Amino acid sequence: MINEIKKDAQTRMQKTLESLGHAFAKVRTGRAHPSILESISVSYYGAETPLNQVANINVEDARTLAITVYDKSMTQAVEKAIMNSDLGLNPASAGTVIRVPMPPLTEETRRGFTKQARGEAENARVAIRNVRRDALAQLKDLLKDKEISEDDERRGQDEIQKVTDKFIADVDKALAQKETDLMAV
Repeated sequence: MINEIKKDAQTRMQKTLESLGHAFAKVRTGRAHPSILESISVSYYGAETPLNQVANINVEDARTLAITVYDKSMTQAVEKAIMNSDLGLNPASAGTVIRVPMPPLTEETRRGFTKQARGEAENARVAIRNVRRDALAQLKDLLKDKEISEDDERRGQDEIQKVTDKFIADVDKALAQKETDLMAV
């Protein structure tokens, strides 16, 4: 019973960590990476479609993304969608290929992105603590229903706290890595 609660908590905490990784991928560093454009949708024959389903996104060099649109008539729409996104990117169309140069980050934008990354990390920590709270509540309910002893509850609390500490440390490590990436010139 306690092991099931612990495994469920671990699974949910792992999903939170994966979600943090996706959130960090959207915070752009100075380098070009296709995941920066993941959140962009293009109006494709009336339906909002993710950019990676209507085009191939490649890294041309450290500061440039090359986008090859599958349907050449969509080139204009893809370019417009990238411009209208809140990423501050200016795509340049060269025939069938759209090049998206990554502007170098100023010190101020680096600080802003670092602040954004810290916010995402704090949200992940809160989510992990909420999972811990739920798991501890389940243990209390088991104790109240006399399905486990007080010693088992205490042992379960300690195990869940160790798991929580491990995941919080993983969040801190991911944040430190992201801050290093952001501050590298």
